[in-house]
Amino acid sequence: MLNPPSKDDLRTWDNEYVWHPFAPMRSYRQEEPPIIQSGDGFHLTDIEGRRYIDGFSSLWCNVHGHRVPEIDQAIRDQLDQVSHSTLLGHGQVRSIELAKQLVELAPPGLTKVFYSDSGSTAVEVALKIAFQYQRQKPGGNDRRNLFVSIDQAYHGDTVGSVSVGSIDVFHEVYGPLLFRTLRVPSPVTYRLPTGHSPVTYLRHCYDEIARVIKSHRDEIAAVVMEPLVQGAAGILVHPPGYLSYVRDITRANDLLLIADEVAVGFGRTGTMFACEHEEVSPDLLCLGKGLTGGYLPLSATLATDEIYDAFLGHPSQGRTFFHGHTFTGNALGCAAAIASLELFQKRSLLAHVEHLSQVFSKELSSFGDLPGVGEIRQRGIMMGIELVADKESRQPHPPADRVGHAVTLHARKRGLMIRPLGDVVVLMPAPAMPLDLASEVCSITRASILDWAIES
Repeated sequence: MLNPPSKDDLRTWDNEYVWHPFAPMRSYRQEEPPIIQSGDGFHLTDIEGRRYIDGFSSLWCNVHGHRVPEIDQAIRDQLDQVSHSTLLGHGQVRSIELAKQLVELAPPGLTKVFYSDSGSTAVEVALKIAFQYQRQKPGGNDRRNLFVSIDQAYHGDTVGSVSVGSIDVFHEVYGPLLFRTLRVPSPVTYRLPTGHSPVTYLRHCYDEIARVIKSHRDEIAAVVMEPLVQGAAGILVHPPGYLSYVRDITRANDLLLIADEVAVGFGRTGTMFACEHEEVSPDLLCLGKGLTGGYLPLSATLATDEIYDAFLGHPSQGRTFFHGHTFTGNALGCAAAIASLELFQKRSLLAHVEHLSQVFSKELSSFGDLPGVGEIRQRGIMMGIELVADKESRQPHPPADRVGHAVTLHARKRGLMIRPLGDVVVLMPAPAMPLDLASEVCSITRASILDWAIES
């Protein structure tokens, strides 16, 4: 393109040609949201020169900030070698180096790394591996074709990952395309079924997953869950011990556990991987988002030797895992990931996350007094502020009011970029965000909730 497009050109072309994800496009066009041109540290700048704090880490993936010299240089150095070569039929240096590092960091027993391109595909890979494993393992059979998932789960947008999800607004329309899944209640107590107290409902949740697993033991291929926090459901935080309970009951019934750590991994909950909080080693671990520091699309599914060994045999036996992506193990993505993991250690990032979590906890402690704030949920640096029509009854707002969206529009005017989940205002900073900037995120969010309350 000889002449760079004007701002008006970009706005027109964005409206004319780009179909944005999870966006009601008529409203999107009318609102004329920012068009980002550059990033620096923990800020984004649009084509008008307006500067925003990146308060949701560019959809929960940015780790160290934007334009990080060490990651930038790692990608430049890799460009001088090779940008991409397939893993179908031969190896590639950076993918080998990264796999070794991931195995060393992961919970014990996860020794094999299968690369793909996104969190959705990492989960899709895990589902297919589990399904095929149940047929090929010693004493396996083809009856194990069911997966157990938790109500309000979100595991991605490919057909398999949608099948084990259950957020109606995202998934209901695709019902006829999906395979059958067994669902168990989510162990959260903000809203309770009639006749239950928080104590009795949590007991019911524990009992129900035990009942489902025992009732369908010979039909289940795996249990899939987001450890500790159900992110896209609105930052639903599980009680301590639930993850380890699920691990114990799956192991007792000889079932696989798939841990989807696409959102909760890489420091978001305070440890490198959320499973570490309860010393759980899943059979399959799904990683994405923060894997490359938020730079490039790359994901990984880690498996045990026991699972891997079930796929070994002479080619004529057909035991191969027939799955792959063109850009599997992309060299640039792996180089970025290696540089990102080095920064975790070099900058003692997990210790910083602990301090960051404490800042947010202190700042958010008074948000319950704000108009319309029903509940504040936090685990590490994953935070959700739920807005309700009535605090006492916990009655939600009508979906058409788009209350969460309205608050984020006010935040945008004040220089903060965040994104809601329905009427849950989500704060998801990069793990490396400075402490003073975290306080500013909270101050702007508070002011934006008050802006919305006055306006409504």
